[in-house]
Amino acid sequence: MSTTSTSIFSAELVGPAIEQSFRKLDPRELIRNPVLFVTAVVALLLTILLALGGEGLSVGFQVQLVIWLWLTVLFGTFAEALAEGRGRAQASSLRAAKGDLTAKLVLPKDAGCEIVPAAKLQRGQVVLVETGDLIPADGEVVEGVASVNEAAITGESAPVIREAGGDRSAVTAGTRVISDAIKVRVTQEPGQGFLDRMIALVEGAERQKTPNEIALTILLVGLTIIFLIAVATIPSFAAYAHGSIPVSELAALLITLIPTTIAALLSAIGIAGMDRLVRFNVLAKSGRAVEAAGDVDVLLLDKTGTITIGDRHASEFRPLRGVGLDDLAEAALLASLADETPEGRSIVVLAQRDHAIETRALPEGAEIIPFTAQTRISGVRLEEALIQKGAVDAVLRANPTAAETAAATELRRITDEIARAGMTPLAVAKDGKLLGVIALKDVIKAGVRERFAELRRMGIRTVMITGDNPLTAASIAAEAGVDDFLAEATPEDKLALIRSEQQGGKLVAMCGDGTNDAPALAQADVGVAMNTGTQAAREAGNMVDLDSDPTKLIEVVGLGKQLLMTRGALTTFSVANDVAKYFAIIPAMFVTLYPGLGVLNIMGLASPRSAILSAIIFNALVIPCLVPLALKGVRYKPMGAGQLLARNLSIYGLGGLVAPFIGIKAIDLAVSALHLA
Repeated sequence: MSTTSTSIFSAELVGPAIEQSFRKLDPRELIRNPVLFVTAVVALLLTILLALGGEGLSVGFQVQLVIWLWLTVLFGTFAEALAEGRGRAQASSLRAAKGDLTAKLVLPKDAGCEIVPAAKLQRGQVVLVETGDLIPADGEVVEGVASVNEAAITGESAPVIREAGGDRSAVTAGTRVISDAIKVRVTQEPGQGFLDRMIALVEGAERQKTPNEIALTILLVGLTIIFLIAVATIPSFAAYAHGSIPVSELAALLITLIPTTIAALLSAIGIAGMDRLVRFNVLAKSGRAVEAAGDVDVLLLDKTGTITIGDRHASEFRPLRGVGLDDLAEAALLASLADETPEGRSIVVLAQRDHAIETRALPEGAEIIPFTAQTRISGVRLEEALIQKGAVDAVLRANPTAAETAAATELRRITDEIARAGMTPLAVAKDGKLLGVIALKDVIKAGVRERFAELRRMGIRTVMITGDNPLTAASIAAEAGVDDFLAEATPEDKLALIRSEQQGGKLVAMCGDGTNDAPALAQADVGVAMNTGTQAAREAGNMVDLDSDPTKLIEVVGLGKQLLMTRGALTTFSVANDVAKYFAIIPAMFVTLYPGLGVLNIMGLASPRSAILSAIIFNALVIPCLVPLALKGVRYKPMGAGQLLARNLSIYGLGGLVAPFIGIKAIDLAVSALHLA
């Protein structure tokens, strides 16, 4: 998705966020954050008391309390509004991409097309999209092939190919066909397309609280109730000491004691976590998925395109005894001339470059044998010969007579040597006679070994999934540095592996793009579907990678951990902050009633009212000070759980303890100097 780097406190974000922060004072909005709701109720109570002119406190002192309490609430709503505002900025570009789309609805019985509004398209209808047209709805290509510009959702201007059948048939509303024409079957319900859901998600309109967030909210509510009860008992202790404490001071004390800091930032942290993924061109369908990514224990990764470059290339021909090298090369070339895959083209290049074979095209009348998943063989039938190329076991099955010869034994020996070297063997046969083996080399992506080592430090086990035979898989796994591998994997094998890991209490993440990946994507705790993949895969996953980069799964895990770390770090700071405030202000407040508490007034605050006002001001100001950290997130570094806990306690725990003592004392000095209390 095309985004720009905008400062958190830029005018285009801050202005609307300030307006939204006042709108969020609506009790129906505010009740979703119980701690801020209590703060607003207390602020309203003190506002009423100020209007009634009671309690015998100075008007100036009461006005300051009211102002700072309302600012505490507004700073909390502002943090959430600012986080949502960043999402709205991205949603505006998506809305522009959607626009007022129209569609060329294909009429039954080849009766032509009818122009209709895209919003009225129904699931199952077929539309024609020609050069220059915007695709009107999410769907699957059922006829034709075309180049599509998906910059509106990916930010990448390079066109991609979309064609009927296969794993590159899904198209998205708002993207533009830039060559040729395709027919698309609509797969979305009205108003429920991919783009519609993206807009709602990045704006935060559909963000649901995650389990951890709900649990933390319950804890904060519990602490609020406990302190509410504790403050309610203070008048009794004051009466016992033949004194009294005004309601305004008790109300202010309550707000300094309850966990307002983390409560004010909690929603913003969650929204910002999803926003960071969107800026990384990954759409999370729920906050639960982002949170789960941070807790992943096992990472399943396809070999091709993730661990390896993606396109295997022919590296050598290995003939059997009695077969000429050039004869094998020529047979391999003829079997590959009609093979348009990168592997097939590389075989042709190797034969022409290293063996000076001049053949450039198949003879007239040649019958092409296409590759199928069932036969796992391709080739060509000429007038005088049948040439086959394919998986070794498949070629041997197709030539049962040759499978029982000494040549088959030699073929298996060469195959094993190639597989142990981390290459993929393809057997070649002509008229039932085995000729030799083509070695296809996988190229490991640069830096993947270091990245897997980094995941290991994060406590994540990596499993490579491949259709290769076990020997080849083991060699590539060792070279890449993954922890384990699943060879000759079928969709059922992937699903079984995920379920097995989950039954052992592990959280599993995987990526995929095909319809055959859909069951595993749906079963995984974090399923990242490629945007170039099929509609079934995109629907099954709980995240969609708009760039269709399988390696991004590693970064997704890091962003999930960053979200959890940010929430944990700010919770640690908030709790430590509250503990420090208790020791800072309670002795100063009650020293006149209980002189013995004077020894605990280590900060030497000027007076009880100065202590209250200073604590309330600090309590309000600390929220906007932490907003940048909540939105940007705490930087994550791979380390063990023990190291992580020690780091959080030393930085955010200690910081949370020290900050109130310094901040409240500094504010107290200013309050005293200005005679504000």
